[in-house]
Amino acid sequence: MDHESRSGIRQKKDRRDRLIALVATRPDWLLGFQDETWWSRLARPGLSSWSEDGRPLRLVEQAVARHDPDPNALACYGLWLPERCETWLRCVDGRPVSALTTQFLGWCADEATDLGMTTLVLVWDNAGWHLSHAVRDWLRQHNQTVIRSGAGTRLVPCFLPSRSPWLNPIEPKWGHAKRRMVEPDRLLGLAELEERVCDALACPRHEHLVSPNIVA
Repeated sequence: MDHESRSGIRQKKDRRDRLIALVATRPDWLLGFQDETWWSRLARPGLSSWSEDGRPLRLVEQAVARHDPDPNALACYGLWLPERCETWLRCVDGRPVSALTTQFLGWCADEATDLGMTTLVLVWDNAGWHLSHAVRDWLRQHNQTVIRSGAGTRLVPCFLPSRSPWLNPIEPKWGHAKRRMVEPDRLLGLAELEERVCDALACPRHEHLVSPNIVA
């Protein structure tokens, strides 16, 4: 049983469904499902496979060499656009934080503007870097700027109930991609890992988002 009341979950799901229906009636609105994930160089996803000799494929447990300069995992932000069947992806140096979240949101707004959209409905969960004052203030200032100038794309966030990943269709995409990119018997470098992620999700590679606190 979820720690929230069922009525609270229902209320947030109903808002999500109303926004989805509204987007369908507005050709200048875009619907996106947003989430973050980690792509591990070490963790092995569960999967099934056929083998000619009847023996199952074994995923060999990997270890990082002592002087390996690459981190063990790569974090990224993603936005699934069901109407366009596209995933917008930006990898990050470090982990998701408010400063990187606003960078990703700004990039998504610019991409939506290039498509001629006036509003991007953003369905996402209650992660701390989504609920932070910094992100809420940035969203408010961004939307005010768009309204005053009459140019750009508004961002309308829609928060999902806690612990309800089934309401966000980008979640299974992460799982399928992790199964597609796995290497059974050797350790992938970070660049190769990122290349496989982009191939699995059919999206181009972009420069990493970098937190202002990280000095190059």
